[in-house]
Amino acid sequence: MTKLKIKSGDTVVVTAGDHKGSEGKVMKVFLDKNKAIVEGVNLVSKHEKPSASNPQGGITKKEAPIHISNLSLIDPKSGKATRVGYKMENGKKVRFSKQSNQAI
Repeated sequence: MTKLKIKSGDTVVVTAGDHKGSEGKVMKVFLDKNKAIVEGVNLVSKHEKPSASNPQGGITKKEAPIHISNLSLIDPKSGKATRVGYKMENGKKVRFSKQSNQAI
């Protein structure tokens, strides 16, 4: 199993693909597939049959997973895309932004 540097709740920017430049918050990460669902990015139309919870049915918009390699974390200080590193602080492993050297 691989270690991913992007976690749920992080603010990311899409660096490649149809949605390049879009920003959003990571809602869920799928470790086994190396994909993440980002809020408001990679929306797909899904046709739904009428049911008890959705009596009208119809076409709904839903976020689809996007590959982790196409995402980059946003630096909290500058607001731009940055790489992520790890360092030890007081015996704890901490993620930090390589651009501003600030803990995330």
